Amino acid sequence: MNKTFLKAKLIPIITILLCCFLYLSGYFQMIIVAVLMIIASAIEYRKDLFKSLGFQRKKIRVKSLLITAPLFGIVSFVFYSYILVPGVTYLTGQSMDYSVFEPYKGNLSAILSLFVLIWVAAAFGEEIVFRGYLMRQFTKLFGSSTISIVINILLFGFIFGWLHAYQGISGQITTGIVGMFLAIIFHVRKNDLWFNIAVHGFFDTIALVYIYYGWI
Repeated sequence: MNKTFLKAKLIPIITILLCCFLYLSGYFQMIIVAVLMIIASAIEYRKDLFKSLGFQRKKIRVKSLLITAPLFGIVSFVFYSYILVPGVTYLTGQSMDYSVFEPYKGNLSAILSLFVLIWVAAAFGEEIVFRGYLMRQFTKLFGSSTISIVINILLFGFIFGWLHAYQGISGQITTGIVGMFLAIIFHVRKNDLWFNIAVHGFFDTIALVYIYYGWI
């Protein structure tokens, strides 16, 4: 079998099939999937592993990660909380299901533990999986034409929302839209995964403050 075919086509297919198996078997954990995709990228790209996922050394800039990204996170969360959630809730007639976060309200030790988890599993994990690996693989297979990019953003935004089913239908829709927004940022910034991780992390950090004080 052609070695190039094995690396470029077969490895991504096997990786995605393994992720589907984990999901169907009930063992799907974002950290595990992220590690699996890092291993797949290491096999396929070897020394260019991190570059292939969007971890570009030249993109690591203090101003970008500590000023611009937090601002994106804040603006995104304000839009999410005060426009997107009320709008989607109105259309579906169903409120967001935040019941999974009830134990964290007013619980400082629990919220600090969740803070670490969201930066590892959500900010790093989800961005590696959805933007760094899946979006890049899709572009590799189907090109970067306008229609391909649009399908890319819509498809993985849909899957991103689908995996947040615990928030109810309104949660799936809003999270899917947020996923599409993050995908657009990733595309516009030319696959700068560091920036996406920072935006995602600050977005979720603000959400933790709201959860702690019972504002959502």
